Amino acid sequence: MPAAAERPGGPAGKALLPCVRKPADLDRLTSEQLVMLASEIRQYLVASVARTGGHLGPNLGVVELTIALHRTFRSPRDTIVFDTGHQAYVHKLLTGRQDFTHLRERGGLSGYPSRAESVHDVVENSHASTSLSWADGIARANHLQGHDERHVVAVIGDGAMTGGMAWEALDNIADSSDRHLVIVVNDNGRSYAPTIGGLAHHLDALRTNPGYERVLSGIKRTLLSQGVPGRAAFDALHGLKQGLKDVLVPSAFFEDLGIKYTGPVDGHDITAVEFALTRAREYAEPVIVHVITEKGRGYTPAEEHVPDRFHAVGKIHPETGLPVVAERFGWTAVFAEEILSLARGDKRIVGVTAAMQAPVGLQPLADAMPTRVVDVGIAEQHALTFSAGLAFAGMHPVVALYATFLNRAFDQVLMDVALHRAGVTIVLDRAGITGTDGASHNGMWDMALLAHVPGLRLAAPRDEATLRESLRTAVSIDDAPTVVRYPKGALPEPLTALRRLGSGEEDPGRREEAAHEDARPAPCAFDVVDVLLESLRPTGAARILLVGVGAMAAEAYEAGRLLQQEGRAVTVVHPHWVIPAPAPLVAAAADVDVVVVVEDGLVDGGIGSQLRDAVEEYQAVRSGTGGSPVFRRIGIPRRFVDTATRAQLMEDFGMRAVDIAQAARRAADGVAGARTDQDLGAE
Repeated sequence: MPAAAERPGGPAGKALLPCVRKPADLDRLTSEQLVMLASEIRQYLVASVARTGGHLGPNLGVVELTIALHRTFRSPRDTIVFDTGHQAYVHKLLTGRQDFTHLRERGGLSGYPSRAESVHDVVENSHASTSLSWADGIARANHLQGHDERHVVAVIGDGAMTGGMAWEALDNIADSSDRHLVIVVNDNGRSYAPTIGGLAHHLDALRTNPGYERVLSGIKRTLLSQGVPGRAAFDALHGLKQGLKDVLVPSAFFEDLGIKYTGPVDGHDITAVEFALTRAREYAEPVIVHVITEKGRGYTPAEEHVPDRFHAVGKIHPETGLPVVAERFGWTAVFAEEILSLARGDKRIVGVTAAMQAPVGLQPLADAMPTRVVDVGIAEQHALTFSAGLAFAGMHPVVALYATFLNRAFDQVLMDVALHRAGVTIVLDRAGITGTDGASHNGMWDMALLAHVPGLRLAAPRDEATLRESLRTAVSIDDAPTVVRYPKGALPEPLTALRRLGSGEEDPGRREEAAHEDARPAPCAFDVVDVLLESLRPTGAARILLVGVGAMAAEAYEAGRLLQQEGRAVTVVHPHWVIPAPAPLVAAAADVDVVVVVEDGLVDGGIGSQLRDAVEEYQAVRSGTGGSPVFRRIGIPRRFVDTATRAQLMEDFGMRAVDIAQAARRAADGVAGARTDQDLGAE
């Protein structure tokens, strides 16, 4: 497929897209040229995203809509807020950012709006259903500051409209009759997959029924052509307008909230969309413009890809849409296979997803047992409390989410699930560093947050076998929440355990739970700590314990090999369950000189911090057992992470094997030096 710039479309055979450097440049184009521009943009998107990967389908679907937005409103004076932001590529092209060479790479354009890139970008958070609250706040501030000439536009998809936060905002917006606020509902019937829920059915009705104004216009023409009797009949009928409106088009659903509604409008007809937006702009109060678009529009591989219309793709061949490199069997695929197997053997298991049935691996279960998977829409808060209800009534829900999206439901995990000791299993996909998706998609917060939830247990498997084992254990627990987390991408090579620590050891701090042991798997199920590497202890050498959490076990193992080659006393372990800290791990950490914990999560308050605190308590109970070990915690710092590859970020944060070995080496040498100083003092 030729690049957009190679395709003649403008005056004198020139391409149009390079001539659009700012939104005002669109005003010079004729209707015919706007259609050509839309075609060029689609070609550019396909060619560019094919090289880098990214959100292709959503952007192909909003080309004409975005052109119409920028012709109608004057950004940045008028504020345009994109919900989720994955559909902002066209917006970037029209606001002077036409180099997609390094899209979603370090130093290149973000895959979402970015204030650092342009004054035209406002909301960087790529979590759904937030745009209406943002827009309402901006519009209110404009009014309070006397800037009533400024307009605010929120572009929100029908999928994001399933989120509760959107409806909280709508309720507040409905009480605002003095603000310029336009809500564009971009209705393509899909988020990742076909949109579900009552709102989706309502929007279906709006799509498939004629507008009541058009019907009334036809009736009016007929009756008024009949003279005085006809006018009398029309006047009587006009009094029934609201009732007729409810019958023909349920747009009253929105207007009953107190928000004006117009549509549905063909979102691929620039003139029609521009006309509807212009009308909406003239109102001095909130207006909803309902626009119908097609995800993946104009690109046959996307249009024919039924599951998600190429919502997000890796590097692909632009001619066919096929991936450049076939993905290896990944973490999500293992979960999909194992949960289906478990559900076949346990009728209580129900999969719960928040509009991401296929991406999180619940599609095979849904295909095999449609009634055993529930898609609640983009509503993570509802998903968790709904699951608490399922558990109370005798089911065992397995809630599968991207790790970053669990942040939205922390209160529900704490107060609805954990407080009620609900047997709910939460499976977190894409945990840890995800890299190219940007700051808001890194699944780095979960362990630090969940460590504070009483009774909750969290597993961080290192490979396929430990993922299956952890999941089997998790779904067997019916009196407390369990969490299983794993990263994005392909599975690592398996690591074989030499032995397991402390089989059957009991932590005195858990005596209170002893009465419940009969309701659990084997007594040591949560205390499994695999020893992956163990070197002989040289006389007088500082003893090092490397703890690899989850996917970081492989890096810890390689670091251990480096230290072993140097003749150091090193043991590398992988705890299957890390919250709370397993008793054998605590005992082992208390018996060495240096403990290095490597985790694919937030360092502050993470697993290293939890283990350090547990060791301190352990030694307080056993006073006089020796000095405290030196702790080094390696992981993600407490900051929003810039877009980069996982490998680049791991290097930045000192998470590679060579970095881990260096941290352990320095700590061990420091311990040895302190011992030498003490010996000299004794002399």
